[in-house]
Amino acid sequence: MSMILTNDQLLQAFQSSLLSIYDEIIVTNGKGTILFLGGKLKNFWSTNTTLMIGRTLTELEEISFFGDPILQLLNKEANSLQLKAWNGNTILITVFQSNGINEELMVWGLKSISDRLMDSIEITAEPDIKHTPSMVVHSQKMKDVFHTIEMVSKVSTTVLLLGESGVGKEMFAKTIHQLGNRRSKPFIAVNCGAIPENLLESELFGYVGGAFSGANKNGAPGKFELANEGIIFLDEIAELPLNLQVKLLRILQEKEVTPLGSSKPIQIDVQIIAATNQSLEKMVGEGRFREDLYYRLNVVPIEIPSLRERTEEIPYLIYHFVGKYNTLYHRNINVLPDAIDLLSIYDWPGNVRQLENTIERIVVTSKELNVDSSLVYKYIPKKAAVKEPPMIHHIMPLQEAVDMIEEQLIKMAIDKYKSVKLAAKVLDVSQPTMSRKYKKIREKMQHKTLSPLNKRKILEEHLNKQLRSMAIVTSTVILPEEILELVNPSMSPSNLTYKNVQKKLTKIREQEGIIEWVYIFKVLDNNKMLTIVASEDFVLPPGHIYEGPPEMMEVAFEAMDGKAGVTPLYEDIYGEWKTSFAPLTDHNGNVLAIIGFDHTKSYIETELKKIGNMI
Repeated sequence: MSMILTNDQLLQAFQSSLLSIYDEIIVTNGKGTILFLGGKLKNFWSTNTTLMIGRTLTELEEISFFGDPILQLLNKEANSLQLKAWNGNTILITVFQSNGINEELMVWGLKSISDRLMDSIEITAEPDIKHTPSMVVHSQKMKDVFHTIEMVSKVSTTVLLLGESGVGKEMFAKTIHQLGNRRSKPFIAVNCGAIPENLLESELFGYVGGAFSGANKNGAPGKFELANEGIIFLDEIAELPLNLQVKLLRILQEKEVTPLGSSKPIQIDVQIIAATNQSLEKMVGEGRFREDLYYRLNVVPIEIPSLRERTEEIPYLIYHFVGKYNTLYHRNINVLPDAIDLLSIYDWPGNVRQLENTIERIVVTSKELNVDSSLVYKYIPKKAAVKEPPMIHHIMPLQEAVDMIEEQLIKMAIDKYKSVKLAAKVLDVSQPTMSRKYKKIREKMQHKTLSPLNKRKILEEHLNKQLRSMAIVTSTVILPEEILELVNPSMSPSNLTYKNVQKKLTKIREQEGIIEWVYIFKVLDNNKMLTIVASEDFVLPPGHIYEGPPEMMEVAFEAMDGKAGVTPLYEDIYGEWKTSFAPLTDHNGNVLAIIGFDHTKSYIETELKKIGNMI
């Protein structure tokens, strides 16, 4: 006997099936507004789930995830992501598209993969990457570094680690040792800048009894000999004196070391990893570092990014250091999400070392178990400095300038912090406002997926807007009284007003640097244009009648009607141009003439490329 299921029974069956796979399911509309919840993620949402209906997932993102996973999934950039939550949980989110009766629906499946952050730092790059307790890999730059480290760990090649002070160069050297074939052999670290120069030679290469006054009568092995069959890490290699650079070069070439006071070399098998925060190439040019040694050390250079270049890893480092020092000092400090936000938008000039020291200080000195942003203020500056101010190259209407600055600041903040949430905090706006503004910017950036023809059209619209603004603003330097005198039929080029205006137009061309010619035309009754005055070296003399191509004349006529505009790229007998026109008016707003700015085809093509790279 067949049984017909009701809609409620079918929905219950589908819900049960999904909850057998996921811990929680959420149904939203296409904008992320929550319509239904089923199941429950344990100890996850910090708000009552019954109060979540009607709210958007982007609103809840601030109390859940670091980064912008919801935005990525809403924009259909991914169907499934494995993400770290602020409380340390790893959450798998998968989204399914579905068509509702009246609108598109999205079904979200959430599953907790781990109950707490692992005691050791996790490498969250690719699934097949090994784990090591000393590294965090959560950005593309760090993934690239880690893959290089994996490769060099399998061989005995010389490695040169480059990067700012505090990025953790010794940690990376130890990781190479841990991952490689020499892991069971010695790892010897030497700071070349911390040992007095008169002791450095004996420290590195060893000495025999009686080699110098006060020497041990039995002699002593050097660091290279102690590192035999293993790895020696030479930190601050730039501090190595020139005379010792010669001996290091011999070790690299001959694989042997001669102790101080001895003439008998000792064969050694050592992999050398050097590190510096200075430019060895520059030091070579200044004669402070041997060129031949530089090339011997620079076999596999690895640039380690600063912490401000990988801000998305800061929360995971914070959790790691909090756990480390809580255990060490028997504390139970919890750093709250708003404090992590503040720590994430600081530039960290001292990199990971400074971050670790700051977290240790917080754990040791905090009187509160739950540390929020107000408590963190005393440890770091209150504001993260934006070091690269947006540039305005031409005068333009104020609102257009405000829009341009806003867009540039938003893109700078997003590029730096990789997070709408953090960008909102550093720019001091709400997250919903930032999400809305960034969505508009992203829509403008979608031109990258368009056909070349449509791409060019969008880029040209951007350029036309800039050129039109420049024409409107620049036209204000010509006074109405001057125009009235210039359009008088009896006016002569020898007239003082003519010469003054010509100087103004020439100065405009020279100051802007992007204009080939500047001129003032008057439209005649026969739909042709009369040259009134122009910048020096203009091809048309005053009083010359000009009739350009239709696409150019159309924009000129519109300017005579009071509407500024920009022509498409056109060709006349003088070349290929794009021209911006603006009306010149009297005090009553009556158009007396028009001002034109000619731009060459080569300039237009160059500028379109620049805009394409910018947006």
